Amino acid sequence: MGQYIDMVIGASRRARGYGEKLLVGIKPEQAARKPRFESAGAAHEIDTNHPTFVYGHLALYPARMLRLAGLDAAAATPPAEWEPLLKAGAPCLDDPQGTIYPGLDVVSGAFLKNMEIAYTALAALRDEKLLEPTPDERYREYFPTVGTALTFMMNAHVMVHMGQVSAWRRCFGLPTAM
Repeated sequence: MGQYIDMVIGASRRARGYGEKLLVGIKPEQAARKPRFESAGAAHEIDTNHPTFVYGHLALYPARMLRLAGLDAAAATPPAEWEPLLKAGAPCLDDPQGTIYPGLDVVSGAFLKNMEIAYTALAALRDEKLLEPTPDERYREYFPTVGTALTFMMNAHVMVHMGQVSAWRRCFGLPTAM
């Protein structure tokens, strides 16, 4: 086991824990809704990612992390139909009937489980592996090494999206996550 991956996983566990706290109090019937407000007599929808989209999107990444590290990703791979719906660049749609996305419990459960699978597998990485060039050319421009890509995906990427959930919670009158 390497020293660097221990630091990356340690910080990521904190981000994952924050993600768990943010789930508290979210009603299933609201989880895939976009906030709305009225101004000057007109209704407005806030174009932001809702929790169902965020957790589903993040559930895709543990398998990507494992593949980048050259590890078996099968156990952390969500259903194939999630990819076009939740991939980077896919629009987050308001889902009042709950028919577009899987339920919040399904996507958040997949995110939490898949991150644990990734932690277990990645913990065995040696420092030398993290210093190798990123095998995916699309990522290499921004993340030249495996370690850079993993650090971003396990930490900054998760926290960017958790910030979206935190703001969404405020729009729906929920308190800060404790």
